Amino acid sequence: MYDFGGNMSRRSVFGGYRRLLSRLPSNARPFSLTTSRREVLDVSALPDRILPKYKRSSASSLLSLHWPEPPRNILIIPKLHAPKVTLSAASFANHIRSEYPNLNLVFEPRVASTIHESLPFPIYTSDPGQFPGKIDLVATLGGDGTILRAASLFSLHASVPPILSFSMGTLGFLGEWKFEEYKRAWREVYMSGSRVTVTDLQDPHTQAATHGRQDGDEGHLRSNWEGVRGKSMGITRSSKILLRHRLKVGVYDAAGTNMNEQLMPTSTAESQQPIPRIPHDPERVRLEEQGMSRQFHAVNELVIHRGPNPHLAIIDVYVNNHFLTEAVADGILISTPTGSTAYSLSAGGSIMHPLVKTLLITPICPRSLSFRPLGLPLNTKVVLKLSEKNRGRELEVSIDGKRRAGVTIGMEIRVEGETVGRTLDGSWAGGVPCVIRSPSKGDGERDGIAEDDDGWVGGLIGLLKFNYPFGEGQ
Repeated sequence: MYDFGGNMSRRSVFGGYRRLLSRLPSNARPFSLTTSRREVLDVSALPDRILPKYKRSSASSLLSLHWPEPPRNILIIPKLHAPKVTLSAASFANHIRSEYPNLNLVFEPRVASTIHESLPFPIYTSDPGQFPGKIDLVATLGGDGTILRAASLFSLHASVPPILSFSMGTLGFLGEWKFEEYKRAWREVYMSGSRVTVTDLQDPHTQAATHGRQDGDEGHLRSNWEGVRGKSMGITRSSKILLRHRLKVGVYDAAGTNMNEQLMPTSTAESQQPIPRIPHDPERVRLEEQGMSRQFHAVNELVIHRGPNPHLAIIDVYVNNHFLTEAVADGILISTPTGSTAYSLSAGGSIMHPLVKTLLITPICPRSLSFRPLGLPLNTKVVLKLSEKNRGRELEVSIDGKRRAGVTIGMEIRVEGETVGRTLDGSWAGGVPCVIRSPSKGDGERDGIAEDDDGWVGGLIGLLKFNYPFGEGQ
């Protein structure tokens, strides 16, 4: 029977469905017409993190990424309050989940609550304190602030997963890839270490770097990558990694007690998120008993400034336990080379290449005209003490704009560069491993241009307008 619109009546449809069920065996399971469940699961159910290795090449000052097995747990961090970026994050998630097997996609809680309805598969989330032990790889979609947000999730840990960044923010000096390249970018980082040569994806730079090298595994796909045959970039096209140096920061009260766990999140950090607590670790307890408390890591800078107070801040600066100067200024910045193009640059600091092992002390609007920015070796220990001349006023400390604290007379901030180097097994540790965009065949003439400096030099010229000439039409 049909209704007047030419459609089969509801009674006829359900009658036919019941007759079909009556013909099925008693142990048969009827099919369901419901859509797949859009679940949000807990990160604790995921396997532990896979630790990649980084290898140095004689042809490059960058490192090469080598996965011992394919990464599984992927943390996707889109720019906040940007609906278009959220849609792009959903597109990216759908692509890698459908094209690459056994991936588990993880989001921060506030992102997961808004994006899970648009994804036809389960996603994972939890308190960010669980991320360091579970996340293999981080993908960011946004600007430099989004990359800092990602790095801050691992700020209490010496080991940070590789970060694949897509530039979709306001400036994007640190962002390496355009989002339109996400398929190629993901393929490179995922397959890095699968050890299959695809000659048509090699450029002259990488061919020269591996000329005459013999490798028994070359041309063979490692067994862990069997499910993604045909996607490899080849042994000579492993992803390039820049280990960005960080600062180790400790805030101490007048009694010498570490106060890092009292640092408060800023408005750009996870709402009401305290510093995540690490599970019980006897070695950590032993170090704390010896006065070696947990240190906070900063990718850009530490800032101490006068805040809303109308008077200049007065800060005593010590370098390797030697008194350097009494700074009278709006504040002081201690920056990494990565942070040299951020707040420090606006305050008159020098621009440093990210591979230079240094930290910068930059005054903010100092009273003395002779107080100039200062570059020190990365392993220098710098202490900032609040002078009694501040007359009880509280100053504000900010770490990468993600954590802040008020400090008063008698308190001090201890800063030193994080050690980045080889471990006993020959790998590399320390720093923030950022996936660097490799040039493609369509990037134009490359004679005389070092691959390592493509993004940095391009950012200086294109984004920061370094030494941009005056005059119309130039």
